[in-house]
Amino acid sequence: MAAPSKSLRPALDAIGKAIDQRFDRLLTVPEDTRAPLFKAMRHAAIGGGKRMRPLLVVASCDLFDVPRERALRVALAIECIHVYSLIHDDLPCMDDDDMRRGKPTVHKAFDEATAVLAGDSLHDFAYDLLSHEDTHLDPFVRIDLIRALTAASGAMGMAGGQMMDLVAEHTAYDLGGVTRLQQLKTGALIGFCLEAGAIMGDVPEAERTPLRGYARDLGLAFQIADDLLDVEGSEEKAGKALRKDEDAGKATFVSLLGIERARTQARMLIDQAIEHLAHFDHRADLLRAIARFAVERDR
Repeated sequence: MAAPSKSLRPALDAIGKAIDQRFDRLLTVPEDTRAPLFKAMRHAAIGGGKRMRPLLVVASCDLFDVPRERALRVALAIECIHVYSLIHDDLPCMDDDDMRRGKPTVHKAFDEATAVLAGDSLHDFAYDLLSHEDTHLDPFVRIDLIRALTAASGAMGMAGGQMMDLVAEHTAYDLGGVTRLQQLKTGALIGFCLEAGAIMGDVPEAERTPLRGYARDLGLAFQIADDLLDVEGSEEKAGKALRKDEDAGKATFVSLLGIERARTQARMLIDQAIEHLAHFDHRADLLRAIARFAVERDR
């Protein structure tokens, strides 16, 4: 697996810079005893990470001519949810990881209680961003964004998938079970990223089907690529421990399909994802490039 193509690199660099600048501005460390909490939030949120979810939000919003600054507020909100989930996933009571994005996890750099509070605060910050009129003047649009993100991140989405993952060491998931797990744990937030653009652009429900199809196929391909990297990748490039699922005896796409079949399936899913964008013009080129990156990346 290679580094992102030259066509995508500028977009990844730009969204990473934009997200970091906004976190830096909004997470100013106060001069009181809350300071460790804000420092922990900054430690987790600023620097590192692919920023693929924020980029998906911006790319989806671009399809419907959503003003960039408003799109970036939604992009920041999804990154808040993603980072909060990583902080909590890394805790000893869950995945018990020491490294994330090439640096110590929050509970290692600070302590477990601060890590929990940092995750909680980023979670709440996401909804504060979406509820503000700077994100959209129409309160009904803001409510739709909040409702969609709640569904994607809660028990019917990411949190539900994490629960399925926690019991995976003692549950013999078949291919359907692993697919369902990953559709919730990884795919639900990716689905929100595409849905957010349609919500911000006031696109009718009936016209959102192509974006939902793209998100579904991209989410599964992204996770298959993650499973492949867990077997074949470099911990130095990944910035975290690898091969933990294999050591724990968890079923993955690679353990169930084998490396070559898994790689073939990921490529087929990306081809399908791109086909969903067929009726969009050049405005969807960034979404097409992101799809290819999902299976070409090396971390």
